[in-house]
Amino acid sequence: MQITVASWNINSVRLRQNLVVKLLSEESPDVLCLQELKSPLEFIPVETFEAAGYRHVVARGQKSYNGVAILSRHPLLDAGSRDFLDRKEARHVSAEMENGITIQNFYVPAGGDIPDRSRNSKFGDKLDFLAGMRDWFRERPPARTILVGDLNIAPREDDVWSHRQLLDVVSHTPVEVELLAEVRESGNWTDITRRDIRQGKLYTWWSYRARDWNASDRGRRLDHIWASPDLVGGDNSSKVLREARGWERPSDHAPVFATFEV
Repeated sequence: MQITVASWNINSVRLRQNLVVKLLSEESPDVLCLQELKSPLEFIPVETFEAAGYRHVVARGQKSYNGVAILSRHPLLDAGSRDFLDRKEARHVSAEMENGITIQNFYVPAGGDIPDRSRNSKFGDKLDFLAGMRDWFRERPPARTILVGDLNIAPREDDVWSHRQLLDVVSHTPVEVELLAEVRESGNWTDITRRDIRQGKLYTWWSYRARDWNASDRGRRLDHIWASPDLVGGDNSSKVLREARGWERPSDHAPVFATFEV
């Protein structure tokens, strides 16, 4: 059996619900995980997604900020959420499928502009959130689990448009990259996207500030799909739907897909 899982920072689910429906209609993933919903739970357009064939939704909402959701064509069991910063922020949700696979959906804090926690508390929050993820997975090694989300870190040199120029820019600094590696190692996770697309520049985010994002192509790979060891193998395949960044009134992120043999 194959399942396809997609992850997309939608940057306001109510504003861009038509883009979500477009993606569901054209790509038909089994599961779509969304981040940065910017909506309280009661205003997430669940009926719109149900009409598109995704009748099963597990979500955590928050007014104007954050928010994560898992949409599925197949039944889901709400498997809880974690608040690593103890601030009641909707940055994580998990769900279990009927086949026993758990989906973990994360939205890691962006971290502000200054990569120094003594001068920028947002950067400290980001590091603390990642440390919480690392410690949690050390305590609970994942099994039959797919981790997705906007992790807000581009770890490899070819995950950014210029390694040299971004070394001091939040999302690609050594301290973030090292801490993300600790998170990955804590659960013995495999970076499925880079397992399947091993070489070459690969981005999932392009700034709104660019006059022509496609021509300048100054992107970063901030969105990830990982898998626990027991789901690695078989005929995995992955892709980034870059063209979605060029849709009308788009998110600044492109969706990431991975297909698994389960």
